[in-house]
Amino acid sequence: MGSSLLVSTVAKRLEGKVALITGGFGGLGAATAKLFLQHGAKVVIADINRGDHHSLPVGDGMSFVHCDVTRESHVQSAVDEAVSKHGKLDIMFNNAGILDRVSRDIADCSQADFEHVLRVNVAGVFLGTKHAARAMRRGGGGGAIINTASVCGVVGGVATHAYTSSKYAVVGLTRNASVELGRYGIRVNCVSPFVFPSRISRSLLGRAEEDPMDDVKLHLMGKKLEPEDVAEAVVYLASDESRCVNGHNLIVDGGFTITNSAFTIFD
Repeated sequence: MGSSLLVSTVAKRLEGKVALITGGFGGLGAATAKLFLQHGAKVVIADINRGDHHSLPVGDGMSFVHCDVTRESHVQSAVDEAVSKHGKLDIMFNNAGILDRVSRDIADCSQADFEHVLRVNVAGVFLGTKHAARAMRRGGGGGAIINTASVCGVVGGVATHAYTSSKYAVVGLTRNASVELGRYGIRVNCVSPFVFPSRISRSLLGRAEEDPMDDVKLHLMGKKLEPEDVAEAVVYLASDESRCVNGHNLIVDGGFTITNSAFTIFD
């Protein structure tokens, strides 16, 4: 009986909330959309295309809006669509992101590629934060904005110059926006995952699309990161359980960023 009540309570962590997710058809976006739906939220997915969307139950508490996050009119329209459809916006998950061509020599990196990554990964987060804040302030009930950063925004040498720079910028933007928007009851946090199976991580590591990446493990024995693990962290930051958490970078990496494996007294 107690267990059933607990499951019922947990399943309603986002009951009555309305969420907008950019990049919602990607690995983390799709996992989060499913989890948001399970926890009682109405979900609007904003993506540049429908992609591989067959596993998402669009139409059952979940809808889709076309959105290129580098275009302000698209982001504004996506936010307005969520509010028009459901009457408010409680949660904004700025998750859309890209990786440039992997190069280990800065001389081979083009300015165009560098700037394109910043437009999607940084300007896209800025626009999502700007227009979500506009809707949340108008609603008067506060809200939660969550941005996808990365362990690449904590340590160097993990990814390309453009991607790493963009994720450091996301962490900085998150902290700055949290200070401004906190006075309106709007919390702004980010989540920084380690490598998990996704299009970006496979591209970074030069892996085939179907590669399960079972060899990429955490410092935690017998564990490897899955999109669902990161999605659980996003649910926490979106829920009232984190009502006093603001400006925080929640790192989900099994301890990757807290040690240097090249020098440690532990085997």
